[in-house]
Amino acid sequence: RVFQKGGEFYKEGDLFRQPDLAATLRRIQTDGPKDFYSGRTAQLIASDQAEHGGLITLKDLAEYKAVERAPLIGRYRGHEIITMPPPSSGGIALIEMLHILERYDLAALQSDEARTDHLLVETMRRAFADRAEFAGDPDFVKVPTAGLTSEKYASEVAATIDLDKATPSAVIGHGHPAMHESTQTTHFSVVDAEGNAVSNTYTLNMGFGSGVTVKGAGFLLNNEMDDFAAKPGTPNGFGLIQGEANAIAPNKRPLSSMTPTMVLKDGRLLLVTGSPGGPTIITTVLQTLVHVIDHKMSLENAAGAPRLHHQWMPDEIRAERSAMSPAVRARLEAMGHRFAAKPGLMGEAWGDLESIALEPVTGLRVGVTDPRSPDAGAVGY
Repeated sequence: RVFQKGGEFYKEGDLFRQPDLAATLRRIQTDGPKDFYSGRTAQLIASDQAEHGGLITLKDLAEYKAVERAPLIGRYRGHEIITMPPPSSGGIALIEMLHILERYDLAALQSDEARTDHLLVETMRRAFADRAEFAGDPDFVKVPTAGLTSEKYASEVAATIDLDKATPSAVIGHGHPAMHESTQTTHFSVVDAEGNAVSNTYTLNMGFGSGVTVKGAGFLLNNEMDDFAAKPGTPNGFGLIQGEANAIAPNKRPLSSMTPTMVLKDGRLLLVTGSPGGPTIITTVLQTLVHVIDHKMSLENAAGAPRLHHQWMPDEIRAERSAMSPAVRARLEAMGHRFAAKPGLMGEAWGDLESIALEPVTGLRVGVTDPRSPDAGAVGY
């Protein structure tokens, strides 16, 4: 109805109009959030739900409240890492992995590609095992954020890594942090002339979300329910195993992997970054920071560098086709690693890293877009 023209695909030169969406955006521009939660747009959502047996009502929309949460802050080799708190798992996993990797001299290991990849995979494996057990909405479950992101816990986890062989995921399980305190995703990064920065990741979760466009409103409904553990212990659409902490409950927010991140050095903004990609978001951001901080790569080279991914279960490495040579892959297999039959969760390459680096001396902004995406771009004003 919206994305086709009389049942046919639009062709180059055709004029594509979205009058329903335009009207919705005008209402939000004029009336603000209340239009979406209690105004005309809310009525359109509720009416469309009722017509098709959906469950969202005007009362649900009116009672929903956006929640602002304090970001997570960690440190890595003298850099301050500012990233996403729960209910996203991205920030916790990123800081946990960086703290584990900080126990090793990655710069010295750079010449040994197989050993470096092995260390990355073993670190990812353990962080995703913790993700499966502990991550959820902090309004409903006690997420041990401080424990998972502590230096002490990182040392305990690092001690379980064998530098010569893979540890089967089936025997890993989650760790025991201190228990206290409470495709389709898009990312953009912004830094303005005064140095204010935004790292924004938002999601429909799967291409075109749920595949439903609200009649009269012109926008897609997301598929975020798949980010809940509909059946704890059973893989979701990305193959992720999730536990009771992320089970469905009224008014609960689903777990995500979004990892919008900023990096500071000596109190000054150095890097703003983030990516789409389901669970590969976390490992994409991790490898970018390792490339920039440990391997001294330019942001452009870091964005284009081949990626690998491990998420505990299934117990297999996913690697972009150019990620490693046959010799490196053979060494990893000799260590006990298994590789997925298909390299990517959603294709042969993944991620769409959209980043801005700030040159420390001049403050020059360098916008870098991921070479994997034909639709992305870096623009200066």
